[in-house]
Amino acid sequence: MTHTVLKEYQDGVLILTLNRPKKKNAFSREQWVAFTQALQEAQSDDSVAAVLLTGAGNDFSSGTDLNDFTTAMEPGEVHPFDACALALVEFDKPLIAAAKGIAIGGGATLLLHCDVVYVGESLRLRFPFTSLGLVPELASSYLLTTIVGQRKASEIMLRSEWINAERAAELDLVTEVCSDDTLYESALASAKDIAKWPVSSLVATKRLVKAARMTSLKQALADEKAEMERLGGSAENIEAVMAIFEKRDPDFTQFRKREEAEVEPA
Repeated sequence: MTHTVLKEYQDGVLILTLNRPKKKNAFSREQWVAFTQALQEAQSDDSVAAVLLTGAGNDFSSGTDLNDFTTAMEPGEVHPFDACALALVEFDKPLIAAAKGIAIGGGATLLLHCDVVYVGESLRLRFPFTSLGLVPELASSYLLTTIVGQRKASEIMLRSEWINAERAAELDLVTEVCSDDTLYESALASAKDIAKWPVSSLVATKRLVKAARMTSLKQALADEKAEMERLGGSAENIEAVMAIFEKRDPDFTQFRKREEAEVEPA
């Protein structure tokens, strides 16, 4: 069986590699579970001072596997995504990312939780939720606003626009842009540089940095989940997903109702 999340340990750094390259590292339910478990293990392992997150192949992650949208949930069943979201919010060791190629949906929102983000010149970032008839996830409605400000966050989210590496750097969404060839080594060197300090100090520092926003992060998760449950499976959402599978542009105009006012002669 192929492991969907690879683990390697170097000098206090746990390297987690999303490992579905043929799917552009799209998250299956199995992978959400594996990633959550890896975070929880890193959290409790005193030998791990920092975590480096990257993707196998040419892309970071294309987000949640769209096949999940066609898989019915049992009544009362909790999607593994929700457990992963909480684990990310509560993770209090340094999280460093090395991302190139596609980072869309969950792949993009995941980067917002990373403390240091190195990206390759090939990075293409997108928060596509309105184009799917959905809402932001992983507390990104809060985090993106905190990082870039309300107006820019609104434009990015509402337009579901693509953002290249240069633009991501201008928006402070990333720490540094590297060539794709040097990306991994640059990020790993940074992670090792961080990991040389006492774990207790690193954890306490990250907790302090996050303390003021922790309540807001968890509230954002709850609010996003409620809206996602309301809109998931809607006619607009189904149209968006079917359009992707059928390789066509979605047509949302069919769902818009407008009553034409009768104009009385003067």
